[in-house]
Amino acid sequence: MSPTAAVAKRILIIQGHPDPRGAHFCHALADAYARAARAAGHLVQIIDIAQIEIPVLRSPGEWDSSRPPADLRAAQAAIRRAEHLVFFFPLWLGTMPALLKAFLEQVFRPGFALIYEGHRFPQKGLAGKSARVVVTMGMPGVVYRWFFRAHSLKSLKRNILKFCGFGPVRTSVIGMAEASCLEAAARPGRFAIVTGGERWGPMLQEFVGTLGLGDRLAGIETVAPTGAEIARDPDGAVELLAQACRDVAARTGAATVILGGAGLAGLAARIRPRVEVEVICSVEAGLSAVLTALNTRPPKPPQGDLAFPAGIASIGLGESLAARLAAPSLAGRP
Repeated sequence: MSPTAAVAKRILIIQGHPDPRGAHFCHALADAYARAARAAGHLVQIIDIAQIEIPVLRSPGEWDSSRPPADLRAAQAAIRRAEHLVFFFPLWLGTMPALLKAFLEQVFRPGFALIYEGHRFPQKGLAGKSARVVVTMGMPGVVYRWFFRAHSLKSLKRNILKFCGFGPVRTSVIGMAEASCLEAAARPGRFAIVTGGERWGPMLQEFVGTLGLGDRLAGIETVAPTGAEIARDPDGAVELLAQACRDVAARTGAATVILGGAGLAGLAARIRPRVEVEVICSVEAGLSAVLTALNTRPPKPPQGDLAFPAGIASIGLGESLAARLAAPSLAGRP
């Protein structure tokens, strides 16, 4: 058996965007994840909930006793086979889309995800599996985590996935604005932002300041059409956006321009040949940030409940072994 095959995992991707037309940021992320996982030798299956008929459960009796439809029983079988689940979904009204919640209610039934037989409290029916939850949003991810406290994500992680036995459960929160600003700040020179909708100017100015990048921001240029209007007529907006990029670069001396907003997705490639400065697509930057997060373990905090426990003095060990155990190179290992 090859080394790759020896560590290959059965990975199930749950595409939680409810739009059956696809072509959203969540779909691009899931496709990129699937390609990378398959290239690494893993076995990948994808369930697109928008392509499944998902009845809404309306009573405890339905949840306890009714049988899920055939497509959802197939989804249960896929979940049972998988070793690792990856969820992709957009943040809607502060939480997961209703269709994804309906999917989870259908598949995480008693007897499958929760085992009650012979037990006073439910036993974890899906123990031994790990999970990753990737949430996309228009707002900066830091605002969701620190201002809104990521309550809905914490609920999914603790009260659904971990309650059914998943562990560890890791999360990636992707706000496109911060990903593109951080990418631009990593490049030489100052950066500017071009986006649709005049009302975004002051908000973006304040947001970049909250990232600690106010001194790197050269300026913001808005065009009259909103992001939604640009998305409806991208061909008609290309030259308008290119001119805005040229104007802000000439006025401020910016070396890089961020093309901000989901409605402008895909237009950076068409604008780059028309301008003299670097152009960053916020959607591409968000995708890059997700892939980096999926392959980089976050550092442990130096203190608090999630920090490593304090060391304990060794007793009865030789000097060399005691010194080895106290070495800084081991102090931060998981």
